[in-house]
Amino acid sequence: MSQTPRQQIPTTDPHVPAPESPVEVARQILQHQAQSIEQLAERVDESFSAAIELLHAIDGHVVVVGVGKSALIGAKISATFASTGTPSIFLHGSDALHGDLGRLTDRDALFAVSHQGRTAEISQVADFAKRLGIPIVALTGDLRSPLAATADAVLDVSVSREACPHNLAPTTSSLVALAMGDAIAVALMRAAEFGPKDFLRLHPGGPLGRSLSSVCDHMRTTGLPFVSPDTLVRDCLFTMTRTRLGIVIGLNEGVLFGIATDGDLRRGLQKHPDILHQPISAIMSTEPVSIAETAPMADAEALMVERKIKLLIVVDANQRVSGVLEIYDR
Repeated sequence: MSQTPRQQIPTTDPHVPAPESPVEVARQILQHQAQSIEQLAERVDESFSAAIELLHAIDGHVVVVGVGKSALIGAKISATFASTGTPSIFLHGSDALHGDLGRLTDRDALFAVSHQGRTAEISQVADFAKRLGIPIVALTGDLRSPLAATADAVLDVSVSREACPHNLAPTTSSLVALAMGDAIAVALMRAAEFGPKDFLRLHPGGPLGRSLSSVCDHMRTTGLPFVSPDTLVRDCLFTMTRTRLGIVIGLNEGVLFGIATDGDLRRGLQKHPDILHQPISAIMSTEPVSIAETAPMADAEALMVERKIKLLIVVDANQRVSGVLEIYDR
């Protein structure tokens, strides 16, 4: 995604003094790139709306194509599309000309990434898509390029210069193209009304999937240490040992009454030598921390961290215990 070979490329920018330290280099580059993103935002116009309408209307996949650095950028954009509700595959421009054009169907749209818009492979893929009769969206830095002329919607991702001191390495142009790709992905999410439940469907694994799921998807529901408030502490100790949760849960006519932890037992033994023969209600907390089974896991984990507890009692709409959630159950 570098400038065209026909340009006279300066080795330095005469308007920007050479920085003296690596820290100054970093700050200068980041400021330059931030300004380029701001300039990109100012150029967004109805071409963006046209691109969203074309991509949202198809029944198939958004097939992203690129070559070189544009291929790497295109692969990331395609992955973002796919993970946010827009079916997408990536097609390398070189592979496309050696049999992979078969990935394009008349139900798809072509999303071509090429900074100069003159790459031979991309032009040939775009010509094929044109003959196939599918919409073409171009992400390019040259609005007068052959790719721009072929596309049905053109997104301008031009930059004044690269962050590279010689204005050669694709740096700022790569960042701007990625930013535009993210903007398109989010706009398509909104057009499709893609919400958290849809996100969970596509991200079921890992911390992200866990945080989006509900408490009821992760709680323990069997072998729970239920006791009545008048159960002797001695018997509760056996229950606590057998279930290996470090707590007993007191139920009064099926409704949560309180909990007692192994810490409560130890403290009780220190204060009252005969505590083993007392009812568990004598040391039980009657205001246990609980959470609704329909609550998001992210809320449950935040509550456990805030209260510095390892277990949460899970209750249903009638405040009846339906499970236990363990913070290390990952």
